[in-house]
Amino acid sequence: MTLIKSISGIRGTIGSKAGEGLDPLQVVKFTLAYGTYLNNKKKEGPVTIVLGRDARISGQMLEKLVSASLNSIGINVINGGLSTTPTIELAVMNHKADGGIILTASHNPKNWNALKFFNEEGEFIDAETGAQVLKMAEEENFTFVEEDQLGKVIDDDTFISKHVDMIMDMPLVDKDAIKKAGLVIIVDAINSTGALAIPPLLDALGVKKYKVINDDVSGNFAHNPEPLPENLSELSAIVSERNAHLGISVDPDVDRLAFVDEDGEMFGEEYTLVAIADYVLKNNKGNTVSNLSSTMALRDITLKAGAEYHASAVGEVNVVKKMKEVNAVIGGEGNGGVIYPPLHYGRDALAGIALFLSLLAKDKRPLSILKTTYPSYQISKNKLELPQGTDVDAVIEKIRLQYEKQDNKMDLQDGLKIDFGTEWVHLRKSNTEPIIRIYAESDSMVKSESIANKIMGDIKEILR
Repeated sequence: MTLIKSISGIRGTIGSKAGEGLDPLQVVKFTLAYGTYLNNKKKEGPVTIVLGRDARISGQMLEKLVSASLNSIGINVINGGLSTTPTIELAVMNHKADGGIILTASHNPKNWNALKFFNEEGEFIDAETGAQVLKMAEEENFTFVEEDQLGKVIDDDTFISKHVDMIMDMPLVDKDAIKKAGLVIIVDAINSTGALAIPPLLDALGVKKYKVINDDVSGNFAHNPEPLPENLSELSAIVSERNAHLGISVDPDVDRLAFVDEDGEMFGEEYTLVAIADYVLKNNKGNTVSNLSSTMALRDITLKAGAEYHASAVGEVNVVKKMKEVNAVIGGEGNGGVIYPPLHYGRDALAGIALFLSLLAKDKRPLSILKTTYPSYQISKNKLELPQGTDVDAVIEKIRLQYEKQDNKMDLQDGLKIDFGTEWVHLRKSNTEPIIRIYAESDSMVKSESIANKIMGDIKEILR
């Protein structure tokens, strides 16, 4: 069983001895810590928190625990129930709430769940806030209110419809073009809340022919939730059988987005952001941001558009911070996460779908042909387990010194990224176990794997 306490929230498996997984005691403790942090921060009036969850089987239980815990310290809860992560982010903004909580373990399997915390702007809390919440959880110095000061729960089932309405008002969403295109679309909702959010979005966009598979919102995920090629064979097959224009895949909380082309082939999760950014840049020139482990295709199309590309540390909160610093018009992560500032600063698969369909409808070429217009790169993703007690930072520093001598560009803001110009490798340590993640990118998988294997060989030599 696993319990991971981090600055962004608490994540773990369901079903364990106390303290070994995401048990009710941990849920209550961390909820109270976050609520107490907000109570201390707010000088006047009661705190209000927006709450939502994906369709995981454990979600309803956690929802009750979280709501009751917040009420016990005088906090009011606006509960959206079954929802998506970006929907809850927007609801925090729309209700002018003091914060938000989404109950989701994102792409993790169904026996996982998590509490993820938002600030008053509907964005993930930063490292400083997260550290304070962790400290308060450990101290367990909570003050509970008397009965006449208990918080209340208000149910609100309008979050998703308001989210769709806001997407329809986005400046680059072309409903008329999408409607005229007559697109045939297959959606894999993985038996989670995408089945509640994507159909009303497609209806609003004027898509008449679509089919949603794995749509029972039971939390019994039809396959591994991560939208990777090996997990999307059913979607690929149905797209081909139905002669659809494309397939759409989202993860359980609908902040990651991947596409399948008309032949049933993967468009590539890394290229979700690339294609949408290309569409945005053609209509609104400006800077772009992605994290250090994302494809350099975004950099290439940004420079071609006459704008500046910037890289951030891995993690949505880091991407958002960099986007604000450089006033980016589009940004996100190579895992299919699209952040479009005119709507909000959060990964949003629903906004991504609307922008991507606008691009596809206007371009008029099949998705497989559209893909060939972008720079072609392949990323090799690896991890190397190290002996217990290994000084991982020292290992990465030795790699840096070794490759610095060869006059390569170095980026140290998140582990070590070595930029060879047309290729790169990124080394990041795990915060919870002795592991180094090693991502490498080149114009072919053979070259990418060769770079990664060379670095892993260097690390093994250092350990000897």
